[in-house]
Amino acid sequence: MKRLIVLLYIFSAALCLVRAQEAKTCFINMPDSISSLFTSVNRADFVDFLESKMKAEVSNRLGGKSEMTRLTADYIRLQTTPRSEWQMKLLPVNDSTKIICTVSTVSAPVADSHIRFYTSDWQELPLADHLPALPVKADFLPSLPDTVSYGVRDAFRQADLLLMKADLSEQDATLTFTFTTPDLMEKEAAEKLKPFVRRPLTYVWKEGRFLPAGE
Repeated sequence: MKRLIVLLYIFSAALCLVRAQEAKTCFINMPDSISSLFTSVNRADFVDFLESKMKAEVSNRLGGKSEMTRLTADYIRLQTTPRSEWQMKLLPVNDSTKIICTVSTVSAPVADSHIRFYTSDWQELPLADHLPALPVKADFLPSLPDTVSYGVRDAFRQADLLLMKADLSEQDATLTFTFTTPDLMEKEAAEKLKPFVRRPLTYVWKEGRFLPAGE
């Protein structure tokens, strides 16, 4: 009987730990200081509406509408405003511990993202510990050949500001970066630059860090 009680206690504790590290539980328990646009009631309503197969839309603190569009055991996506979105992913560090990665993207007017990492109880972690190296412009644009036209050279000069959209995958532990600087450029210059822009970069979660695929 004592052994059964101990086993039940261990199972109960493990179940509580799993539930504590579900995306929806972490999201609802997010401090207002991190989620200033939403109240705790808003966050709970998002989850309740979506789990009830309803449109998960709430009125945020600024009086606008926000919608939760995806919710899984380890992933959440919100359309926070018409020009901004927020993603969250639970990522394993070991067999029993997960950390939170969030991506906030604002399109003003061009999409640009900011990434943060937190413990499961929302203590912020150093970015460099879990994303040692962000992409640089050279990852998206090659060195300019000497033979290209003046128009192409001018397009490369216009692409001096690095803007990127980051996306967490719902299906797996990957992070993708898309070069959005051309969206800020004049249309003609952007078209000249387009053939040279490399495809989006994928980073893979390995041993507690996001690393470029292939490393």
